[in-house]
Amino acid sequence: MHPARLLQPLSVPSQVWADISLDFVEGFPKVHGKSVVLTVVDRFSKYAHFIALGHSYSTASVATAFFDDIVRLHGFPASIVSDRDPVFAGHFWQELFGLAGVKLNMSSAFHP
Repeated sequence: MHPARLLQPLSVPSQVWADISLDFVEGFPKVHGKSVVLTVVDRFSKYAHFIALGHSYSTASVATAFFDDIVRLHGFPASIVSDRDPVFAGHFWQELFGLAGVKLNMSSAFHP
């Protein structure tokens, strides 16, 4: 385990779709082969997109859905906050968004 560090507050968003948060919601009954929802929320307006995915989802399927449903409509965000899901914490996302100039922030895994 890593030593505890102070939590850092997120910056306050200043425009729509510049700062977003991503998370997966699982446990839905399977409909048309899909049982997972990727939630993408604009931190400024609180507007949300809900993207249905099949289980088990892959980095490629999440990236395709993200580009088709988010980047196509809103462009690249300046920052993304996500949990520590292996899809978002993986090397692919780090490199992709690093090249696009997007800052990836991981939310805290422990909430006392």
